[in-house]
Amino acid sequence: MDSSARSFLFDLLQTPSPTGFELAGQRKWAAYVRQFAQRVENDAYGSAWATIDGGHPSPRKVMFEAHADEIGFIIRHITKEGFLRVDRIGGSDVATARGRRLDILGDQGSRRGVIGNTAIHLRRDEVAEEKAPRPHDLYVDVGASSPEEVAALGIRVGHPAVYVDTVEQFGTKYILGRALDNRVGGFIISQVIANLSRRGQPLAATVYAVNAVQEEIGGHGARMAAHRLMPDVCVVLDVTHATDTPGIEHAKHGEVKLGGGPSIAHGTCNHPLVVQRLIDVARAKDIPLQHESSSRYSGTDTDVIFTTREGIPSALVSLPLRYMHSVVEMADLEDLERVVALLTGFAESVTPEDDFAVKL
Repeated sequence: MDSSARSFLFDLLQTPSPTGFELAGQRKWAAYVRQFAQRVENDAYGSAWATIDGGHPSPRKVMFEAHADEIGFIIRHITKEGFLRVDRIGGSDVATARGRRLDILGDQGSRRGVIGNTAIHLRRDEVAEEKAPRPHDLYVDVGASSPEEVAALGIRVGHPAVYVDTVEQFGTKYILGRALDNRVGGFIISQVIANLSRRGQPLAATVYAVNAVQEEIGGHGARMAAHRLMPDVCVVLDVTHATDTPGIEHAKHGEVKLGGGPSIAHGTCNHPLVVQRLIDVARAKDIPLQHESSSRYSGTDTDVIFTTREGIPSALVSLPLRYMHSVVEMADLEDLERVVALLTGFAESVTPEDDFAVKL
C-alpha cells in the first residue's frame, strides 16, 4: 500500500458516515476514485459507482460492491433537563455504550456528547444482577441544562451520532478502530479500480465498483444500484467474524482466522459458478482462502443483489475482522491486500464468453 492509498484509507475511516447520513464519506470516496475511473456516478440516495469500460464490443458487466455506512445512534428525544435520549442506527452494541464519547452531527457541525454512566459506587448493590441496557435506557450529556441550550448547540431530534474513537495502526500488521465495517470495503474496491486502471491493455469486461448506502438497515442502496446497473456477475465485499479469540465456539460460528486470507461463503445467495471462479483465481495467484457456510442468508448486501430482476449470479468475499460493531474493530493489512488481489484477478479473468448462469 503506497502512502497516497494509506492516507485515503485512514481519512475515509475517520469520516463519520452513519446509515442514512453517508454523504461526507461518499464525497471523499468519489473524489478519490475519479483519478482512476472513466466515470464516477451516483444515485438519488448517494450510492456511488466508478466505472472502467471494457475493450470488447460486447463486454460482460462485472460489479464489485461494498457498503459505505457505519452503525451509530440517532437522537429521539430531548428531556426538559437537556439530556438526549437516543436510538440505535443499525446494530450498535448498547452493552458497550455507557461512558463513551459521541460526535453528534448537528446543524452547526460536530458537537461532543457523552453517554452517561452511573458510577459503580452508586450501583454496587445492583451490579450482580445488571443486564445490558436497552437503547432507550441510554442518555447523552452535551453540557446543557434545558432544551433551549441544546438547540443553541445546533442539536435537535433526528441528528445522528457516532463514537469518537477513530483508526490507528496497531502493531506492524493490523489496523484498529471503529467503522472498518465496512468502510474498509469501500477502500478495497477503490484499490481494485486503481489496479485495473494501470493495466497496459483494456479489460475485456466492464467493471463497476459500487459503494452503496444503507446496508446496515437492509441493503437498500445495493438493491437500487443492482437494479440500475444489472451486471452479469457480482462479487460483494464485506467483513466477517474472525473467530480466533477466546470464548467463541467454532461448532456454532465456524473457524476464521485473522491473517488467514479472504473468506469465501458457500450456499444460499452464493452462486456455485462464481464461487468456483474465485477459487480458481485464488489458486492461480497463490492467495490463501478461508471458507464459510451460509445456511439461510448471508446478512450482507449479497442477499438483495442476487434476487434483482431475473437474478444476478453473485458471491460474497469477506475480510476477517475481530470485535465487529465495536470501537476496536481489527483487521490484518495483509488480508486486505489479498482481497484486493483476488478481486483484481477476478475482473481480469472475465471474458465475453463467460456465462455464469446454470445450464440444465
